Amino acid sequence: MKIYVPLDSAAKALGADEVAEAIRAAARSCDMDVQVVRNGSRGMVWLEPLVEVERDGVRLAYGPVSVADVPAILDGSAETLGPVEDIPFFARQTRLTFARCGVIDPLDLDDYAAHGGLAGLRRALDADPAAIVQDVTDSGLRGRGGAGFPTGIKWKTVHDTPAAQKYIVCNADEGDSGTFADRMIMEGDPFSLIEGMAIAGRAVGATRGYVYLRSEYPVAIAVMNAAIDTARDAGLLGDDVLGSGVAFDMEIRVGAGAYVCGEETSLLNSMEGKRGVVRPKPPLPAIEGFMGRPTVVNNVLSLATVPVIFERGAAHYADFGLGRSKGTIPVQIAGNVKHGGLFETAFGMALGELVNDIAGGTATGRPVKAVQVGGPLGAYFVPDEFDTPFGYEEFDGAGGLIGHAGVVVFDDSTDMAQMARLAMEFCAVESCGKCTPCRIGAVRGVETIDRIVAGDAAAAGLLSDLCETMTDGSLCALGGFTPYPVMSALRHFPDDFGLHREAAE
Repeated sequence: MKIYVPLDSAAKALGADEVAEAIRAAARSCDMDVQVVRNGSRGMVWLEPLVEVERDGVRLAYGPVSVADVPAILDGSAETLGPVEDIPFFARQTRLTFARCGVIDPLDLDDYAAHGGLAGLRRALDADPAAIVQDVTDSGLRGRGGAGFPTGIKWKTVHDTPAAQKYIVCNADEGDSGTFADRMIMEGDPFSLIEGMAIAGRAVGATRGYVYLRSEYPVAIAVMNAAIDTARDAGLLGDDVLGSGVAFDMEIRVGAGAYVCGEETSLLNSMEGKRGVVRPKPPLPAIEGFMGRPTVVNNVLSLATVPVIFERGAAHYADFGLGRSKGTIPVQIAGNVKHGGLFETAFGMALGELVNDIAGGTATGRPVKAVQVGGPLGAYFVPDEFDTPFGYEEFDGAGGLIGHAGVVVFDDSTDMAQMARLAMEFCAVESCGKCTPCRIGAVRGVETIDRIVAGDAAAAGLLSDLCETMTDGSLCALGGFTPYPVMSALRHFPDDFGLHREAAE
């Protein structure tokens, strides 16, 4: 009997390690032949630890599982949720980036290859670098880290910039509230990231790669290091990748968890041993990046999606999505929701469908008051805006941003003035201090919100002016996007600030 128990951090926090050990102990005591596989998570966090028992080629789900449930699972008397793929939350997804996550043993390279892994890299190794860049461009892949910048343009810039040394840097500094997709893919399907980085290296002529991973992700760090060692031993990394004569190797760099180091130039400074502060642009990292050399800086999900494009073709990937938002987006649903977790879907699904249908509304049963999309710098969307489709341009037109696609739900008991204050306070604490609008503006923003709540209605205009200055004058998105949650809260919920709507407008 083969039993899958996730090693994902969320599952471990909910007792997966104890459940795995209980299964092993129970199997030994009754002399059962049981193989326990520590897989990644399927992304249904409310069911974790989600244990899967393979019987007659079908993986039956049980969850959430406690140690007390183990004997009944082993003797077959426990109530099952049915085949994992039939659970409605999972069945409605379009899994491309996360196709293997939760399915395979994360550190079994043969298992990875049996599920389509390495096919994209083998094709890329036989292709001309310029053709690889063109395929990524044709796929319509855009950065999944927040800005949505076309990946093909970034790769072409590095490809076209002559240099003796070029680099691929993976931004795994996942710091947005309500986001966990990067961690899930690194813990559950690490070879997809390694393969994506190797393809990127081949495309632009880079022979060295780095994954900048935050220290708060110890499981991801351990899994990625083990996967890199396995890949190197198997010839997937090194001086002769898969016998092609192409060189590419990589390593993990662990950051200390500063939020601003999610910004690419601050990340590069940190990697170079400098203080993590934002660099002015130009020069762009694609021209002068790590150690002053041309550097591709992409998010985990962007790079982990590249093998899909080369396995199935650029046209196949581009066939999914909405407008200029091509492919799929792994939406991370969190906050006050009944069914939180990762839901990968093609761009275009309405926000309301995600919140009310997929996530099942609030866990408390109270009405949804607001949904923050895009992390702590994302705007608040109210139910009247729930028809907004998930797409970069569509969210931008509605005054918001997709960011890393974190969706955090709040019910009607939430004080939105305090949430706006929290956004300013977060910016003040996390600011690198490089530019005045962010460094000083966030501190003054907290004070101004306090004045409004205390009854100074005239300060609402001052807050609007301050936010405009931060948006236009900040060096990076930390100060530039902090006004999004603040102004959307002020616009939609003036009563929470003690204002009438007329005053807020």
